[in-house]
Amino acid sequence: MATQRLIDSRKGFGTPAVFFTAISTILGAILFLRFGYAVGNVGLLGAWAIIILGHMVTIPTAMAIAEIATNQKVEGGGEYFIISRSFGLTVGGAIGTALYLSQAISVAFYIIAFAQAFEPVFQWLLEKYAIYVYDYRIISIPFLVLLFFLMISKGASLGVKTLYVVVAILGVALLLFFLGTGTNPYLADDFSFTIKVDNPNSFFLVFAICFPAFTGMTAGVGLSGDLKDPRNAIPKGTFAATIFGMLVYMAIALKLYLSASPEDLHDKQLIMSDIAIWGPIIPIGLAAATISSALGSMMVAPRTLQALAGDKNLPFRGVSYWLSRGKGKTNEPNNATMITTGIALIFVIIGDVNTVAGIITMFFMLTYGSICMISFFEHFASDPSYRPSFKSRWYFSLLGAVMCLILMIQINAKYAFLALIMMTILYLIISRSKDEKEGLAGIFQGVIFQLSRVLQVFLQKVDKDPDKENWRPSVVCISKDSFKRVAAFELLGWISYRYGFGTFIHLIDGYLSKETHNESKEALGRLIKMAEASKNNVYLDTLISPSYTSAIAQVIQLPGVSGKENNTILFEYSKDEPEMLDAIVENYQLTKSSDFDVLILGSSKRRFGMKSEIHLWITPNDFQNANLMILMAYIIIGHPDWKNGNIKIFSLFPVKELDNQKEQLLGLIKAGRIPISASNIRMIPKQENEDSKTLINNISKDADLTIMGLRSEMVRHEESEVFKGYEEVGDILFVNTNTRKDIK
Repeated sequence: MATQRLIDSRKGFGTPAVFFTAISTILGAILFLRFGYAVGNVGLLGAWAIIILGHMVTIPTAMAIAEIATNQKVEGGGEYFIISRSFGLTVGGAIGTALYLSQAISVAFYIIAFAQAFEPVFQWLLEKYAIYVYDYRIISIPFLVLLFFLMISKGASLGVKTLYVVVAILGVALLLFFLGTGTNPYLADDFSFTIKVDNPNSFFLVFAICFPAFTGMTAGVGLSGDLKDPRNAIPKGTFAATIFGMLVYMAIALKLYLSASPEDLHDKQLIMSDIAIWGPIIPIGLAAATISSALGSMMVAPRTLQALAGDKNLPFRGVSYWLSRGKGKTNEPNNATMITTGIALIFVIIGDVNTVAGIITMFFMLTYGSICMISFFEHFASDPSYRPSFKSRWYFSLLGAVMCLILMIQINAKYAFLALIMMTILYLIISRSKDEKEGLAGIFQGVIFQLSRVLQVFLQKVDKDPDKENWRPSVVCISKDSFKRVAAFELLGWISYRYGFGTFIHLIDGYLSKETHNESKEALGRLIKMAEASKNNVYLDTLISPSYTSAIAQVIQLPGVSGKENNTILFEYSKDEPEMLDAIVENYQLTKSSDFDVLILGSSKRRFGMKSEIHLWITPNDFQNANLMILMAYIIIGHPDWKNGNIKIFSLFPVKELDNQKEQLLGLIKAGRIPISASNIRMIPKQENEDSKTLINNISKDADLTIMGLRSEMVRHEESEVFKGYEEVGDILFVNTNTRKDIK
């Protein structure tokens, strides 16, 4: 309890800290240095369009952040924490790394902009003392070093305390700007919404430069680890800063447009100084805003890196341990601050405002698109544990995600593609070093569940006559020998590959107990590994039952995974050890009483041989089963395992009945009752005393699978003897149809 009170006491920041961190970043470098350029190049309507498009991304993102933050405990790491705890550590690590780089580069961006606030000072030195300062790095590099030492010595408390002073200066600067009359105010009859400079830059180039201005709305989220109540402070502070910032930008665009010519807006970085009633307040405001933004980014970026390291999402364990370590009771990320300063220094030395702004835009677009997709999926998945106190709308989240993708492509399709490639590479690197492999599977599980639920209900409602129209095999197989013989498992996989549906159930003898329950879980895990290894498309389950009959009774009442009821049952026995045959025969009528089609597979040691030839036997007394036999043959051969396979069809007739039976068969073919060509059937005459099984053994001894019809009356009279006598034949599938299948 004492430890908990200590932790709570040091996390004292609230909603104002989130709001002021966000708004001081929103009303920052882009506003003072590049927004006049934007208005000059795209006009007033274009500037408003940039603001609206930007907020079509940031408002859904702000709503998504508010929603996710009120559903779970948000800890240190801000946006990274939200992404990683919703998408999983592997995906979160990839997105979080990109997010961290954008935040670290933002430090350089704001420091470069801060140095440009000294332009009036440099101009005064040139005019007064003939001192020419040509390199802004004389300001930016020392300031970065100073910022580093301040963060190391003072930590987050310095940045938050500075915010209030900065926001006050910003307020005064904007007030004096709005009170100014401008350098070239338009007369009423000269006003036009579309006036811009000649040969302006493209709209999306200007958008890319301006978009970082709107990204400041998530700056306060980075303080999540230092907030007393992040679930309350983050939604209120973030959303308030986003809306307020948008309104201010709309007003500033109008003021700039009314107060200066497009040429002045394009050429003069600090045009706002010429408009304000006291010009020096603008560079002072720029300096204050960029200092605040730099401080904010310098607080947030190291905490993101520290959280990444704490989750072991960096390639080297030693580096992760070193970066995850903090200093003091507040766990200040001093080591991560050193790395962040090094990255920022590189961009301070080699970058300029426009280039760095474009890079930041791509990274932030990736991050915001991800956050919006998280929110969308959470809505769609309808997870009962997802109950945020603030609720967005799924269409807002989807809009934000789609807008991110569209804008990335419009800004620079090549850079957008490279950014996505980089994210993929990061994901692969991180996934190799982590034990947690679920990635996107966790959140998509709920989405797939909802899709499945809706589709199953839909299919059930529209399935008026399941026996006669649009028949598909929905096969359930029950086996005690799942790990001894895989023939039934393979066959079910071929049936369910494209045209049908399969459920494979491993039967465990006994009564339900803790022991058998644990055994069933272990068995299911083994089955899933088998399915993954063989890329089998079968739904897997286990069943504990004291008898084979009761197990079958339960299985034939199970709902199908396809949205339709199961209509076929598959049994399997070993031809070499046919002990299961008696149990299958005993329960045959039970399955027929439920109107099931029945498949009985006699498996051999050949394991379907080379999977190149299927023999299909049609007998004169068994035309009823012919269509289902043909369907099964074509379904099986449609699997890639049988890509070189072919089907041979044989029809066996007594010699003295050959002409009549052949005529009957050809009549069925001509009427479309059996959908094959007569030229594809080989007629086999049978002498009066000749054994049918002997003929089949001789002709099909090299077949990889033999399919035969099975009549129920034969099972009743001959029982298991029906299935015996085919020693020379390899794997054999007996087929009994409940109703004749029409093949279109």
